[in-house]
Amino acid sequence: MSLKKKLASWKYPSILLLGIGVSNIGEWIYFISLNLMVLDMNGSPLAVTGLYIIKPLATLCTNFWTGSMIDRLNKRKLMVFLDVFRAIFIALLPFFSSIALIYIIVFIINMASSVFGPTSMTYITKLIPKEQRKQFNSLHSLVTSGAFLLGPAVAGLLFLIGTPIVAIYINAVSFFISGIITLVMPDIEKQTIVTSTNDRISFELVKKDWYIVAEYSRRYSYIMLIYFLFSCVMVIMASAVDSLEAAFAKEVLFLSDSEYGFLVTVAGAGIAVGALINSIIVKKIHTSVLIGLGSVLVSTGYIIYAFSSSFIIAAVGFFILAFFIAYANTGFLTFYQNNIPVDVMGRIGSLYSLVQAILVITATSIMGMMAQITSIQIAVIIGVLVMMILSITLCIFSLLPSKSQLYHSESVGTKGL
Repeated sequence: MSLKKKLASWKYPSILLLGIGVSNIGEWIYFISLNLMVLDMNGSPLAVTGLYIIKPLATLCTNFWTGSMIDRLNKRKLMVFLDVFRAIFIALLPFFSSIALIYIIVFIINMASSVFGPTSMTYITKLIPKEQRKQFNSLHSLVTSGAFLLGPAVAGLLFLIGTPIVAIYINAVSFFISGIITLVMPDIEKQTIVTSTNDRISFELVKKDWYIVAEYSRRYSYIMLIYFLFSCVMVIMASAVDSLEAAFAKEVLFLSDSEYGFLVTVAGAGIAVGALINSIIVKKIHTSVLIGLGSVLVSTGYIIYAFSSSFIIAAVGFFILAFFIAYANTGFLTFYQNNIPVDVMGRIGSLYSLVQAILVITATSIMGMMAQITSIQIAVIIGVLVMMILSITLCIFSLLPSKSQLYHSESVGTKGL
């Protein structure tokens, strides 16, 4: 392919990555600003903890039915609407002085975000050609890792010149910008009849769609097994273990606030370096290796962290786990996009996200109770050992020679549902 054609083929993916970067930086600013705003209003860490529970609860209330809507609506228009919708409600947050009202607004914002996730995944899968997906997903990881570093830094600068409320308004603007960027993207469903007047969202239609997802899961059990195992690894990592991260650093490793801050910076550096190298070499690594070995190496980093007794060892563990997250995510997203039928991707993604939200709440609660009954270190060690067992299981299944065609060619799962 000539350079001119290659650049042309990456025009819209590049614009899409720009939009993703803007919204991700905005989300980090929003996340930090909202926590500080609630803490300033109430003075209670428990009030801030409540914000973490709202996201999975919003998913529970939306994802059992929104997949039916996503697959029947124009994805680009829905994404633009959700960006503008979230921008408006985020801009409204500073006008409320009641914690209860803020929780309600945050709940509504998270409901919109729960719909946006599977919608954008479906749109990306339709827009990006199969041969470009692995490279795009690696760049996606690079952009999100960059946002992980830039978002808090930008938030800190905004706090120096203003207040958390100013930062929240900036975040609202970022969502408007993201919506405008999405508007210039191609309407890939313009020539397609996406919805039907006979397909009104009803309980019967939702029930029928549940059956379609169940039937797909039964027929293509291996694909959904990989999906489920990877989700379980991410649930334990992002929810169960990370929920005790600060307490572990302070009460087990006896780190100061500045040392803990530096530990988080080390993780950020690991994510950025890992994502950068991943984007360069990703084409040379098999998708199954990215998923399986990437997950095992992430778990290895957590094992080092959980058994650490000093800052240096914990930092090494943090860097390793952060470095390989981009590889695992790139492999999984590529596998998901290549094997889930795009016409039912919204339904499958939404319903499995519902299951994931239930797992998040359950795993986080179990880890919290274990920390209370035993100790924080024992709870974290048990969590990472379970994570390692799941990662090794995922690695074994992803590297099965009999399933290799699912990782480099069009799967039977994309045909004839």
